[in-house]
Amino acid sequence: MKAVYFDKGGSADVLHYGDIATPNDCGENQVLVRIKAIGINPIDCKLRAAPERFPVTFPIIPGCDGAGIVEAVGTQVSHFKSDDEVYFSQPGFKGRQGTYTEYTLVDASLLALKPRTLSFEQAAAAPLVFITAWEALHDRARIMHDQIVLIHAGAGGVGHAAIQLAKQAGARVITTVSNEEKAAFVKQLGADLIINYRTQDVIAEVMRWTDSNGVDIAFDTVGPAVLQSCFQCVKPYGDVVTILQATADTDWSEARKRNVRFSHELMLSPVLLELEQAKQHQGEILKQCAALLDNNKLTVSIARTFKLSEAATAQHFLEHNHPAGKVILAV
Repeated sequence: MKAVYFDKGGSADVLHYGDIATPNDCGENQVLVRIKAIGINPIDCKLRAAPERFPVTFPIIPGCDGAGIVEAVGTQVSHFKSDDEVYFSQPGFKGRQGTYTEYTLVDASLLALKPRTLSFEQAAAAPLVFITAWEALHDRARIMHDQIVLIHAGAGGVGHAAIQLAKQAGARVITTVSNEEKAAFVKQLGADLIINYRTQDVIAEVMRWTDSNGVDIAFDTVGPAVLQSCFQCVKPYGDVVTILQATADTDWSEARKRNVRFSHELMLSPVLLELEQAKQHQGEILKQCAALLDNNKLTVSIARTFKLSEAATAQHFLEHNHPAGKVILAV
């Protein structure tokens, strides 16, 4: 089968496109999926740049997100059958392989039927970002109706999913962007206040809009400096959630003074730690998102589509352009 793989870490130039062995027969709880489209995420680039940080074996096929057609199922799989159209997010950890390929084996608990109204390319754009946003807002921060939520980098993959899920929960949304094009994009998604972080003081704008009260939830999708600012944007007893890792020099004094509840969100944990119940939960999230997508209550945005053979160019595009919406590989 054709696949994109690499034998050592480095820049996008280490990615090779060529022939590799087709996966063996399904394990009893696995499903063999013929991949039709792949969603590219920043984790793909981090894995390629520093594979030693992850539980992987060479040659590595990158990719978490996929959408395709079931080819075969394991003996213990009863809820999927051949020819089902499915979508999923599964990192290529602990003996698994990723999705930059024509075929891959997927843990059945991580799969869901593809939204009927979406193309394979649209479906492949959804899993990782919607699971991440769902877990951050619903599972970590316990979002409620009429709360105010600050979502950083709202035009990004996770950000654009989080805006929509927050609005579905009945919250008001403040989000940050870097330019007018991205501002127009997040406005269409329903953002109530849009802050250009290049030209405006984010903390001052948040406090102005909330009558100096702060937000109920601050969601960091960017990194240490943004996480630090979240502590000044959130109200006392509020929630701060980050998808990244705090650094050693993070100042926690403001968070402690405000009695902030702090959470990490890492959607890779179910596979990293082999947590079957957590895998099933992610499969259930995808089922619920599929229903919302089919009823036009959620949408996915594709910035650009590349061929599988153009994976190196596609990763380079993602890393250097930070587009609004997702980058896709079509098989």
